[in-house]
Formats: sequence, structure tokens, C-alpha cells
Amino acid sequence: MPDCAHTDPQSDPVMAAPWRASLRLAFALDGETTRLTRRDHRGPLRVQKALYPEGARNCHVILVHPPGGVVGGDSLEIDMALGAGSQVFATTPGAAKWYRANGRVSKQEVRLRVDDGAALEWMPQETIFYDDASVELGHEVELGLDSPYIGSEILCFGRAAMGERFLRGQVVQRTRIRQAGRLVWHEQGRLDAAGIASPLGLNGASVCATLLAVGKPLPPTTAARLRADVPGLALSQVKSVFVARHLGMDAEAARAAMLRVWQAVRPHLLGREACVPRIWRT
Repeated sequence: MPDCAHTDPQSDPVMAAPWRASLRLAFALDGETTRLTRRDHRGPLRVQKALYPEGARNCHVILVHPPGGVVGGDSLEIDMALGAGSQVFATTPGAAKWYRANGRVSKQEVRLRVDDGAALEWMPQETIFYDDASVELGHEVELGLDSPYIGSEILCFGRAAMGERFLRGQVVQRTRIRQAGRLVWHEQGRLDAAGIASPLGLNGASVCATLLAVGKPLPPTTAARLRADVPGLALSQVKSVFVARHLGMDAEAARAAMLRVWQAVRPHLLGREACVPRIWRT
């Protein structure tokens, strides 16, 4: 059961022991069915049962952090391994919340391995950083040959609906993607209040969203349609990596923008239309 410090993020949890949570999942193709073959967890990280709204080949999983939020000092580790030919769509049931630091750094490390011919979509719902949060996020992806990958994130700094801005704290990020051992994407940065306000940072925006798609380059006509349909999107194709970015003040607008990009990218990379998970509608 959660202790009171984690149940009430506005209480003083300085004396509470931080939580260390980990989740390790493995998937394998069994005939024409992608099966969840390993599910190990420690601490408050879980995965609901495998779902097949698109048929047996594509397995949907929902990653759950039961406390609903992360406080200073907590750490999360997520490892996923996809066997050759398997297809997985991973998401979350709602927004992730990172509460104030209380003098300690919170961390999340995500490590994803996708073997030859497998395909992974990493599509969590938005992440909210409360004022005075101090967070380090690491994201490592290892892709095999002919292994498409789509990953998205929506980061919200402060709670606009509550009139709260992100005035203290920082968020440090690192993303690396390798394909067949070759580095195809590396990005790292640190954001605080000054960086959010700076024209070289978020230029005052409180919400930023990114979608990365690795695989066959998108046709220029597809990118042109996206620019016409979603004004303000920044799009680029860097060899095998397609990048879409959105800056704004509203999480719902960011969600709509990333959804539109995903709907355009998915048929090209995976050969199937976008199937919006029911959990996104609740």
C-alpha cells in the first residue's frame, strides 16, 4: 500500500524512503501471434494483460504506475525486449506526474530493444512536471535491421489549468537510438525556468511534444500534408529518422498534433492504419 508521503504529494516526504521500481517485459512471435513472454516487476510498476484490438500480430500493453505520481528521490526503470518479427504498442493509462523535488532528484530510465523485423510504438500519454521538480530522464533504443520504431512524448511544465507555472527545478533528458549498432539519433538537454522562457529554449511555451519515427523515409508529400493540416508543426527528415515537434500552451492541442502525425506515419512504417487505444478516450 502507498505510504502517506506518496498519497499526498503536497505533504513533506523528506524523511520517507524513496521508491525504486522496475519493470522488465519480453515479447516473442509465436506463429502469427505476438505474446508477452516475460513480466517481472519490483515496486510500483505493472503492466496490464496483453490486448489485441488489431489482431494477434500486434500486442498492446498498458504500463501502470499505481501511485499516480513520482516524488523526489523515486526512480523508475523500464526494460522491454521484442523478439524478431513481433509487434508491440505500449502506452499509459493517463498522465505521468513528477512532483516537487524536496531536495532529491527523481529518475526514469527506459531501455528498449527491438530485434530484426520487429516493430515498437512507444506512445505514453503526457508527462506533467510540477513546479520545483528535479527530474532526470534517460531513453535508450536499440533497433535491429528493418525494425521500425515510433516514439512520442508530450511534456507539460507546470499545471496551466491550476494557474501554476514551472518556476523552479529542472528536467534533464537524454535520448539515444541505435539501429544495427549504429547511432542514428542522439539528443540531450536541460530545461529550467530560464530555458523555458528563452528563445533558444521553449520560447515561453509550457508544453512541448516530439514524435520520432525510425524507418523508411517519409514521402515529401506526406510531410507537406501534415504541415498544411497542423499549422505550427516543425518537421524534418534526417536520413532514417523523421522528427515532428510542437510547442504551445495546451496539452490537448499537443495531443491532437501528435495524433495527427502518428496517423500519417504509422501506415507508411508499419503498413497498418492507426488504431487509437480505448484508454486514450477515457
